[in-house]
Amino acid sequence: MTPRPLIAVPARFSATTSALRYAAEVNARALIEAVWRAGGEPVSIHPAESDVAARLTRFEGVLLPGGGDLAPHRYGAATTHDSVYDVDDLQDTFDLRVARHALDSGLPLLAVCRGLQVVNVALGGSLEQDMGGPEHEHRHLVHPVRIRRGTLLEGATGAEKADASCYHHQRVDRLGHGLTVTATAADGTVEGLELPGARGWFTAVQWHPEDTAHEDPAQQGLFDALVAAARRSS
Repeated sequence: MTPRPLIAVPARFSATTSALRYAAEVNARALIEAVWRAGGEPVSIHPAESDVAARLTRFEGVLLPGGGDLAPHRYGAATTHDSVYDVDDLQDTFDLRVARHALDSGLPLLAVCRGLQVVNVALGGSLEQDMGGPEHEHRHLVHPVRIRRGTLLEGATGAEKADASCYHHQRVDRLGHGLTVTATAADGTVEGLELPGARGWFTAVQWHPEDTAHEDPAQQGLFDALVAAARRSS
């Protein structure tokens, strides 16, 4: 039996987790199950500043998941908007190093929500700290996104339009070096990014494909594509 390729999923710090009684490191069950359905072996990894490259050598792919906000100083902002939440310096440092190593080494990488923002910042881009009131709301919302033809995103989803399950109050402002936009919402919000010429398979989405992957083949296709790329790289 062919072993499942190992997919590294950086854990997220949680201040309270009732069943575990104390603070915990977690990943969303829907995210982990989507990787498993795709044939991968999802492995939550502990955020630590040292030896990121060495720790990732045992993995065939990386999934950068959603989470809290990046510290605004990471992209050169002088002030912090009141809505910025769950900032953790160690989480930021680790995620940024994981993103840079995956892109530099060609390790297959799927970045989701915060993960997309991490990649954008890792490549010198910036974020709009808060998108504004209800008319700009992208939280607890399923809305259509338009996907650019000929992209890895289109290849993974098999679609030029998709229904995206969104939960974010920030979005890309200045694009990171070399990145191109692969999907947008009706209001122009960047919903997908890729890096033409990247050494390995990489795509990023601002939405949460794991929310509906169990019933939407287009969303499950993102995880399938990551695991397929991981198999090819092993």
